[in-house]
This record gives sequence, structure tokens and C-alpha cells, in this order.
Amino acid sequence: MKPPIILINYKAYENSYGEKGMEISKKIEKVSKEYGVPIIVSVPATMIHRLSKETELIVYAQHVDGLDHGAKTGSILPEMVKDAGGKGSLLNHSERRVRLDEIHDAIIRMRRLGLESVVCVDRYELVHSMGILNPDAILIEPPELIGSGVAVSKAKPEVITRAVDEIRKVKGVYLVAGAGITSGEDVYKAIELGADGIGVASAVMKAKDPEKVVSDFVSQALKAIDKRSLVK
Repeated sequence: MKPPIILINYKAYENSYGEKGMEISKKIEKVSKEYGVPIIVSVPATMIHRLSKETELIVYAQHVDGLDHGAKTGSILPEMVKDAGGKGSLLNHSERRVRLDEIHDAIIRMRRLGLESVVCVDRYELVHSMGILNPDAILIEPPELIGSGVAVSKAKPEVITRAVDEIRKVKGVYLVAGAGITSGEDVYKAIELGADGIGVASAVMKAKDPEKVVSDFVSQALKAIDKRSLVK
């Protein structure tokens, strides 16, 4: 994982699985290859194996349980994700909240297996405390802006800048910004404010031309990263 981080959450939209899931994944993969930028897709558990085998995308689960093997009906263990070809998982998304101890257990088990973890938080005040758990990245998403079409980088830029201040208190953890991002301009602004990348869902999954949308996101992310490196 390295900037610019582009993470697309498929959620449970009609095109998140099956042949429609493959179709949109191939379009995303095309953009990834064109720009030479790895793209993370967080997909339904039923799609992890297929997408890992049939694309070069970085495939994540949308949730994982930090549990041991045993009588745990319905659980998705880190070992299952790895066996299916997955490279990591989201944790604690606003639509799938879990307890702090469960997040910690999951991160530890995933790290032992070489899986990446991206922990979601809904406010900058939680960035440091979650960062201490040493995930690979923190994804900050104010829930009121998720799916709103109003980008956090525009509506609440202070959320990103304050989160950046908090992430600097820990080492080796990236900051990803999400919620309401719909354009390349939104992506550019988020990275300009200090984020290492962006997390999106509906802007891609509901797009009439998802390939064009992802291309815009990636190109603007690269421009912002290049500008930031020049400033440094």
C-alpha cells in the first residue's frame, strides 16, 4: 500500500457481484493498468475468490472477524479471506460497526497472516486512538456525508486537516479520506489537504460510466501527490 491510495467499496449494490460485478471490476482494472496505480476494491465475500483470480486488482473483504476457528456460524475469518485470495479488509465501516476490542483482535490476526487492514472512523478525534492499533490505514468518513454527493474535502475540510494532525502522532499508518467524493476535483482537494488517498463507493458503483469516473479520480490523485512531493 502506498499513495495515492484509491479504495472502492462495492457495498451490496446490484452490480457488486456476479457478472455485473465482473464487468465493473474489469473497467476499474483497465484504469489501474493505464495509470500504473494499484486500486483496492472492497467486495462482497462471495466475490473475493473470483476477482482475485480473474483480475489484477487488490481485493479486500468488506468486513472480517478477528476470531479463532470453531463454532462461529456466519463469521468471516482472516484465514478465509486469505485462502480466497484477498489481500486485506475494511474494518468498522459506519454500516458495519464493531467494538474496539474486536477491531484490535482482527488487526492482530490479519497482520500475522500478511493481510492489510483499513479501519474506518467517523471523526478525527478517533484517528490517533485507532492509529495506535497499527492498521495499515485509517479511513475517515463523516457518516452524514456518505452517499450525499457533498465531498468531505469541500464541506468539512477541517475534518481532513485535523485528522492529518492526529495521524502524524503515530508512525506507519496512512490516512484515507472518504464520504461524498464524486469528482476528480474532490480527490485532488482531499490529497492536497494531506490525505494519502480516497475511499469511494456510490460515485463509482452508481455511475453511468464508472471507467471515466475512476480515471478522473486516479489522474487527479496522481497530480495532487506529484504536487505534494514537489512542495516537500
